[in-house]
Amino acid sequence: MCRRRSILWLVICAAISATWPGEVSAQIPGWKGWKAGIAQSVITPEEPLWAAGYAARQRPADGKMHDLRLKALALEAADGQRAVLITADVLGFPRGSAARICEVLEERHGLRRDRIMLAASHTHSGPVLEDALYDIYPLDENQKAAISRYTRRLETIAAETAGRALEALRPASLAVFEGSADFAVNRRNNAEAEVPASRAAGKPLHGPVNHRVPGMSVRDSQDKPIAVVFGYACHATVLDGYSWSGDYPGFAQLELESRIPGMTAMFFAGCGADQNPIPRRSVELCERYGKQLADAVMEAMARPTRTLEPTLKTAFSTLELKYELPAEATLRRMAEGTGYTARWAQRLLAERESGVAWPDAYPYPVQVWKLGADQYWVALGGEVVVDYANRLQERIAPGVWVAGYANDVMAYIPSRRVWEEGGYESGAFAVYGLPAERWQPEIEDRILAEVERLADALR
Repeated sequence: MCRRRSILWLVICAAISATWPGEVSAQIPGWKGWKAGIAQSVITPEEPLWAAGYAARQRPADGKMHDLRLKALALEAADGQRAVLITADVLGFPRGSAARICEVLEERHGLRRDRIMLAASHTHSGPVLEDALYDIYPLDENQKAAISRYTRRLETIAAETAGRALEALRPASLAVFEGSADFAVNRRNNAEAEVPASRAAGKPLHGPVNHRVPGMSVRDSQDKPIAVVFGYACHATVLDGYSWSGDYPGFAQLELESRIPGMTAMFFAGCGADQNPIPRRSVELCERYGKQLADAVMEAMARPTRTLEPTLKTAFSTLELKYELPAEATLRRMAEGTGYTARWAQRLLAERESGVAWPDAYPYPVQVWKLGADQYWVALGGEVVVDYANRLQERIAPGVWVAGYANDVMAYIPSRRVWEEGGYESGAFAVYGLPAERWQPEIEDRILAEVERLADALR
């Protein structure tokens, strides 16, 4: 009699779960509630292009160390709400490209802007994209046309890859982990040449850092790992040559995928605008840092992890961040020099003389996801300094994930500390091309307040 009742109960549970999976997910043992889909594509340029990130480069890239890749993870919560994470071996997704990718995903799949996160690895061995970093290099019209062709191709690949991930949605579970890696060094507060000796002597390095390696593992219904997402707050600047490469994040992903065949590894850059991997400038070091990062992920996944409930909430907004316009005298002085700062100043002077009206603010993207009951994921545009990650751990949650270089990369984003100290990371507007001299001093307060506002709305 008991056995008959047990069999009858299992039949009833199966019938209920097929009809109302979202409502019974917490009641039936073993039910995970999430669905996940993964897809990836190769995005290595097929024609010669300039690599983005170093103004000292003299010519386009001429080979590859390994293929550049774009990957998509689609998630569906128990109530049917969907979102897509797109990661790529690029310096960043410019605003125009991000907008076009999101427009296609909304048209084809009904995804609102807040449900799409575009996260770059910020490799300095990936291609220049349209309308980004044009003043850094002496680009002729043929090269600009090639960059535009590649950018259109990248946008098409991104939308199609995300679509394939959505089509691949299957039952899954998500679990949070956190590891640590210590190769990131605050480059504003430590002389690069002195770091190896200081470390060998056991001397402490200076300046704020964030050595967390946060992320999540995704497993299928058979408990097999099918994806891992992880981040780290450090520039991807080990290499500076002329070969395409994902730099240390690329090597970390390849290492993880070799250790767990069939699993897709996805990396997001954290708030590493003022952090460098030191020492650097060799393939051996690049592979070593990639392995160190992979070790941190594997060790963290091997420890007990926290499973995420199958709920998903998302929010997105844009802040009008004010900046000071450059004085004409400043531009004329810089225009007489050489290099990218002179090209930037010359272009702006030509625009001013032709009557172009410059905006005095930038539409800055802020995004927050909440996975499960309390896992917050913040995505900030631009090259964000490490203070933001440290502050948000205090103001949102200790375990918050913070991605920089997400959804748009328009300039460096300084904290109040860096803004007051000045220097390269306080803006670097000539690198990205904005007609700006300095952000307004309240930039950090405004960004943090907006993150808190969105996080509070998701609570």
